[in-house]
Amino acid sequence: MYLCYIDESGTPDIPGNTSHYILAGLSIPVEHWKTCDKEIEKVKSKYGLLNSEIHVAWILRSYPEQKKVENFEKLQYGQRRAQVTAFRTAELLRLQRVGNGKLYRQTQKNFKQTESYIHLTREERRKLIGEMAYVVSKWGFARLFAECINKIHFKPTAVSKSIDEQAFEQVVSRFEHYLQVTNQKTPNKVGLLIHDNNETVAKKHTAMMNKFHKTGTLWTSLKHIIETPLFVDSELTAMIQVADLCSYALRRYLENGEADLFETIFKRADRKDDIAVGVRHFSDRKCTCKICIAHTKTASK
Repeated sequence: MYLCYIDESGTPDIPGNTSHYILAGLSIPVEHWKTCDKEIEKVKSKYGLLNSEIHVAWILRSYPEQKKVENFEKLQYGQRRAQVTAFRTAELLRLQRVGNGKLYRQTQKNFKQTESYIHLTREERRKLIGEMAYVVSKWGFARLFAECINKIHFKPTAVSKSIDEQAFEQVVSRFEHYLQVTNQKTPNKVGLLIHDNNETVAKKHTAMMNKFHKTGTLWTSLKHIIETPLFVDSELTAMIQVADLCSYALRRYLENGEADLFETIFKRADRKDDIAVGVRHFSDRKCTCKICIAHTKTASK
């Protein structure tokens, strides 16, 4: 069996606050699951994050409170956390006093999302994510599937689908094609989709998979993907956090040209004859990004 962990980056809303929407799935053989999980947990443990969820977009942000702590980088983890927490508590109390409810709620949300990481400098947080990506890049048995949609060029009326529906159907189809190829060499292999839990997404993707099982996707019938997606809590599942890392790396490359993390992760894109068939950038035909080049012709080694 192959487990395909799925997560997204960016918003499918048009226009939303991102120019791209990415849905990425990372597939691994079930017999490698425990080893992969242990390798990721080992990196997290190194940075004091063993029981914490890795959410890359929040980790890599700037935390202004750290700059207010004298010699922050020289302090022990516990000292760093205590002093940053004190500054954050003071800021929330200040916002309560001035009566800016909207800013207070947003700041409170930001602090909650980043609370697990405040003991790490920004450079340490970058190293953490880089080390996780490097570990994934060495999993020769893993395959990356992703649909990267440039919302400027996406016309929902032309395809009769929303952005997230288009992305999900594409990822499902490519995973199925991979399983079909795999079964030519080793029969009786099946795949299971494992998705970050979201009530709205769960209902939509479950309904779509039920339809795919009956009538197929636009590109293929489903012969090897079993059941509907399994929805799990990303906070408790390290491999969903890896899928988050993959989708983030793809989006930041396409939106900001950040290549280091992307190039590390992109090594795992599913390929056929050196063409990256597993990952597509939905854009115009003039796009010369590395995904478009690798997806349409033989990539240089």
